[in-house]
Amino acid sequence: MESYTWGYIQKYPKYTKRLLGIDYEQLEQLIALGKLLNQKNKEEIEKTKIRINQPGSGNNPKLSSEEQIVLMLVYLRHNISFQLLGLIFQVSESTAHNIFTYWQKLFEGELPPSLLEQVKKFQEEEIVLEILTDYELIVDSAEQPIERPSDYQEQKQYYSGKQKRHTRKSQFIILPKAEDIIDVVIGKPGPMSDIKICRQTLNKFNTNQTFSGDKAYIGETQIKTPHKKPRKGKLTENQIEENKALSSNRIFVEHLIRVVKVFKVVQERFRLHKNRYKSVLLTVCGLVRLRISSLILEIIESSKSGEVIDVRMSHSFMPKLDFVPLNPD
Repeated sequence: MESYTWGYIQKYPKYTKRLLGIDYEQLEQLIALGKLLNQKNKEEIEKTKIRINQPGSGNNPKLSSEEQIVLMLVYLRHNISFQLLGLIFQVSESTAHNIFTYWQKLFEGELPPSLLEQVKKFQEEEIVLEILTDYELIVDSAEQPIERPSDYQEQKQYYSGKQKRHTRKSQFIILPKAEDIIDVVIGKPGPMSDIKICRQTLNKFNTNQTFSGDKAYIGETQIKTPHKKPRKGKLTENQIEENKALSSNRIFVEHLIRVVKVFKVVQERFRLHKNRYKSVLLTVCGLVRLRISSLILEIIESSKSGEVIDVRMSHSFMPKLDFVPLNPD
């Protein structure tokens, strides 16, 4: 029996983005990719499996692949409990959890969370890093509340005096105008300073790469920061204008972080096991890149049967770079 949620999406596709965080066309692309990945995963398992029963002799899953992928997206978008998620899709709480875990991990390995991760697979990282020096990248961090750790030393490590709670911090480096996520660092302790996190990642980039950031990055030579008002002094008119110009350019990183937080699993208190934090947030970053069309999925259909035979993956930064298909012929 088709779930109400999947039926609703098919009937009202214009509400898909509001419900799941990506639009209907992107959902179709994600489902096509998911089915191919699922089939590939099953084939790999079958190679090592010692069978007693014939293939297909077990119970059929209650939810179709489409419904299972929608279930995963509903959790990421709304951060509801698995008990409630099970009620929505008419499955048990444990089944809802298992479905979410399976598809989230499947997509984590295939949806690149950043441009650098995407080009790394195709050994084109050096080319992209060289081209990036023509841009002034924008860097900023965001904190997210987490469950209070049970270990006292871990409590001290993750307690943020600024937020007055236990948090994890993630850093985003993006293109101007938030056209893509260039690099992302996930899950650092909340009290760790922004500039310290940044300095740990600068070795990924060329030494002549420039960045812009807020006052948290004052002191790093590669990062352009606002003029700080001197003690008992004032900024000059020229400094004020420069600060305004810098602020108007780097505001786009705030816009992109807001888009990331559209998926409430990133915005609200993280309730899954702490070992899942990085995996889940990387999946969300991949979905955000799909949402803003910096990650491009192209469905390839058979000219004879019309069935999906492949999903090609590319990005908007360098369209001239051709990427190897998921299942090359």
